Amino acid sequence: MKILKCHCGEVEIQVDLKKEIDQLKRCNCSMCKRKGTMVTTINKQDLKIIKGAKKIKTYQFKTNVAKHHFCSECGIHTHNLRRADPNTYGINVGCIDEIKPNELFKMKTFVSDGQNHIKDRS
Repeated sequence: MKILKCHCGEVEIQVDLKKEIDQLKRCNCSMCKRKGTMVTTINKQDLKIIKGAKKIKTYQFKTNVAKHHFCSECGIHTHNLRRADPNTYGINVGCIDEIKPNELFKMKTFVSDGQNHIKDRS
């Protein structure tokens, strides 16, 4: 189990990582490009909000399927419900205090092509 925390500490989320984080995703959609978050994917049942549920706000755009969750106090994106698979969350691994920046930026990272998402095609 790992704990995700926003910057101000108002939001804490317990996540059950079934395996070691061996690769991260960065999405190139208009939202993710701007926030620059590096995420790993977990199943919905493996995420539990343990503090600050009322502080979590949600932003949606375009197809209104994905849900981008962030702390209303500090603005840090903690997790998102993925439109590619709404049974999973993308979690912001930068919010896991145990992962140090020098470790985070050495992890294998690939780009998810959110600009050309299959659900945007008619």
